[in-house]
Amino acid sequence: MKKVILKIGGMSCSGCSSTLEKHLNKQDTIISASVNLVMAQALIFYDDSLNIEDLTKYIKEAGFENLGIFNNQLDDKKEKKETQYLILFFLISFLIMFISMIHMIDIPMPSIIDKRSNPQMYSIILTVLTFPFLFYGQDIVKKGTKNLIHKTPNMDTLVTLGVLSSLFYSLFSTGMILLGYKSYVEYLYFDSCTMIIFFIKLGRYIENKSKEKTKEAIAELVQITPRKALKKMGEKEIEITIDEVKKGDILIAKPGMKIAVDGIIIEGSTHVKDSFITGEAYPSKKEKEDKVLAGSMNIDGYIEYKAQKIGKDSTISEMVRLVVESTGTKPPIARLADKVCAYFTPFILILSIITFLVYLLIGESFNQAFTTFVTILVVSCPCALGLATPLAITISEGLCAKNLILVKKSETLEKATNIDTIVFDKTGTLTYGKVEIAKIHNYSTYSEKELLTKVASIENKSSHPIAKVFKKYSEENNLVLENVLNFQNIEGIGITAEIENKKIYLGNNKLLAKLKLGYNKQFLDEEKKLSKQGNSIVYVIEENKIIGLIGLSDIIREEAKEVIEKLKSANKEIIMLTGDNLIYATTIAQTLGIKNIIANVLPQEKHKKIKDLKEEGKKVMMIGDGINDAPSLALADIGVSFTNATDIAVNTADVVLLNDNLSKILTLLNISKKTIKNIKQNLFWAFCYNIIMIQVAMGLFKGFHVRINPMLASMFMMLSSLTVIFNALSLKRFKEK
Repeated sequence: MKKVILKIGGMSCSGCSSTLEKHLNKQDTIISASVNLVMAQALIFYDDSLNIEDLTKYIKEAGFENLGIFNNQLDDKKEKKETQYLILFFLISFLIMFISMIHMIDIPMPSIIDKRSNPQMYSIILTVLTFPFLFYGQDIVKKGTKNLIHKTPNMDTLVTLGVLSSLFYSLFSTGMILLGYKSYVEYLYFDSCTMIIFFIKLGRYIENKSKEKTKEAIAELVQITPRKALKKMGEKEIEITIDEVKKGDILIAKPGMKIAVDGIIIEGSTHVKDSFITGEAYPSKKEKEDKVLAGSMNIDGYIEYKAQKIGKDSTISEMVRLVVESTGTKPPIARLADKVCAYFTPFILILSIITFLVYLLIGESFNQAFTTFVTILVVSCPCALGLATPLAITISEGLCAKNLILVKKSETLEKATNIDTIVFDKTGTLTYGKVEIAKIHNYSTYSEKELLTKVASIENKSSHPIAKVFKKYSEENNLVLENVLNFQNIEGIGITAEIENKKIYLGNNKLLAKLKLGYNKQFLDEEKKLSKQGNSIVYVIEENKIIGLIGLSDIIREEAKEVIEKLKSANKEIIMLTGDNLIYATTIAQTLGIKNIIANVLPQEKHKKIKDLKEEGKKVMMIGDGINDAPSLALADIGVSFTNATDIAVNTADVVLLNDNLSKILTLLNISKKTIKNIKQNLFWAFCYNIIMIQVAMGLFKGFHVRINPMLASMFMMLSSLTVIFNALSLKRFKEK
């Protein structure tokens, strides 16, 4: 299976994105496709047998254009050209309106534009001024016509029918005027025809400007990485472009320069500012063997670093990719709007035709029936409905990115509003995972240094947070690690390996049951004592004999207690789910105010607990960072992990907290709440607009002297879209509490 994000040209409304999405998903070789109107992109998962040319063909068949792989770059030249066109056609439309309306004002006017005294020249001038608008609105007409032919009518179809109907009827009236039937001067709709196109173009221009604003967070991420790097070649320094950097290159960063790619320092030390990842306002110290990230600012030192992750593999590129991908996914509420739009346009076409016929049957003039027909078509365009969800989602994805929260799927934002149960792992989640050796009970004939050398040698093969403790200890005490063979992970219990042909086990007290050792009162008393002091326990077993008991102390995250309190005040059920022993887990839980504690659980038992909670009807968020948390993270309604978690936890999670700060959970829930509220407001206004204005267009309120014509209909349609746009943009004012 392959995956690609393509930039799509020619989309103007939700009907467009829905049409393309349906067409792509019909193809047997396309696994799934999601089209985002706001970002003008398509996220496509497709069969290995396909290539980009095949996808381009499918996109073209649907009436759209593949503009290449999505790269987040804005086309300034195109934007400038659109502005110039808008100004030019504003002047032309103003002239048309002036000529059409001046007779209503009792002021002298040139006879050449007097509809009463010179209707022939009046109609010819309006005809000539109108035709440039067909060029200006050709994209609308082409797509509208094509979609009608393919039986997938959309907003452009409604506008096209309204515009062409007005135009052809006006051209017919012009012909009749030239033949001497001057009364047809009252049946010219050139002003409506041109103003419909102008207002739609104006609305789309404002929409596009607003859409570009929603991409600011992504654009800021892209701009973090410098375009050039300083490469060390022997004793020389050569400036190269970022695209020329290869994995393994030795690069240089001097004070004031940005780190070009992800790498590891091989020479020198410095302070770097990497707040875009860590969220820390102050620079962090970096020394030899420390990792540095692309886009970090080197503050005060000279360093040489080896390139490790370049281009699309860098941390910042991965962030951009995931943010862009997430905007391409759709929450359930967006799919509801898409379904409505899919039926809405055909319904309006039928309604407008029926209204036209009813008007004729009840004795209304053809002119009135025709005007009503065009007005219904124009005023009903579902543009606002189509923008209601994707615009809000895209803005919120940007907000999450700015707040160092990486949301992989936009549906997570909707799911987060329903979360009622939050399950926390302990080590590395509620605590920093920066464990230190607090106490060692040595029951062996080895010296303490020899015992810890064996433990550190085995732990060096593990990726568990506890392994880092022994690695750090071995480095600080210059331990010479021994040769380790047959390393194995014992899920949820510990690890095992061979040193000098002896089998050694490291893990929690479940090892005793697994190895059928039973409890010795001495070990039991010392384990309880260490646990009550807030230590995690590591048993060291050689063959079938306990040779050591090590107590490891961890530090509770400074923000953890406040986060737990705020979640509880928001009526969230809090559960600690840990593989650690109950005594130690209880000590941590009591400090944080957590009453529901489930300890001594294996990964499969964690998974079962999450499953049980979901079967009870709970909406569960699981927060963890270890390999043993991955199954639970995948099963939970929302899985949350950290940047520094194990790779499998990061890959499995739906949300990654980029600065490893638990308070960002509160931010995520807050953004989610505001986003869904905003979407519901948008949908409400969009539906209300259509329900009310369609009735007005049909003439149901003419008894109250409330009527509109096609020109006013196009203006109201634009205003409805702007209402949704400005309401969605209000999300950008979000601030963390």
